[in-house]
Amino acid sequence: MNIAIWPHVISMPIYFGILMFIISFFRRHYKLSAYFWIAMLFTFPLWIGGVEGWFRWAKILSVLIPTIIVGFSRIAVYEDKKGRIWNFLKSENFLWFFYAILFLNILEATLKDATMGNNFNALTGLLLCVTIPFAPKFWKITKAKYGDLIAYTTASWNFLYTSWNACFVYAESPVYFASSLTILLAAEIYPIIKKRPELYITARIYTLAAHLVLRATFDVFPMTMDASSWFNSDVLHTWGLINFILIVPYVFWHMWQLHTGNSEKSFTRNRGMKN
Repeated sequence: MNIAIWPHVISMPIYFGILMFIISFFRRHYKLSAYFWIAMLFTFPLWIGGVEGWFRWAKILSVLIPTIIVGFSRIAVYEDKKGRIWNFLKSENFLWFFYAILFLNILEATLKDATMGNNFNALTGLLLCVTIPFAPKFWKITKAKYGDLIAYTTASWNFLYTSWNACFVYAESPVYFASSLTILLAAEIYPIIKKRPELYITARIYTLAAHLVLRATFDVFPMTMDASSWFNSDVLHTWGLINFILIVPYVFWHMWQLHTGNSEKSFTRNRGMKN
């Protein structure tokens, strides 16, 4: 099998660098972030040629709209805005909305995995849903600098999510696997560089939103990062099995932390809000 690698040696690092800049920029410029993603909604006439089928339209809207809401929630909390809508956006109970969006995002891919016969990876996705730290206890929008959306996922959960999602894309869209892997790695590595695993969801939000808008408006990925030749059904099966084997002990650990009351320490690592 002829596997093309060299074009990706150039394109993937370049895209990775762009994504790392996007995460940092929109994390720091919380107000601009909210209005920028609203503007991205108005690029929808350009989606007509790049987005096929209701599923893809629903997918991009289900990412863009929550990204916009994240932006305005950050404004509400960081600037302590007053008013009925602002109070709603900055309430602790509203953090359940972000929890639900993450849950549904994973569940959506999990169901698709199951329909493709990628069963072990589908089970991994289901267990990822089970182990998302609950809102509002382990979620917050900090009043410290940048007004970050914080979700106290662990470094292990972040890695398992990254591997699970990459395996899903490998099965569902081999052509886009290299580009999707790049956005997953950017979201994975940014919190590692910052030594703050709780920034994973924030990084994931902005990389996914940017990727979907770019695919919808100016899809260069089949030309620059076509990874269809990388697909191998044996690799897919083994990968899904490994993901499942890895997450099973993590589920037991996660449940034990909740049962013993150690979760507040083990999930948050007793850290202050560093920037």
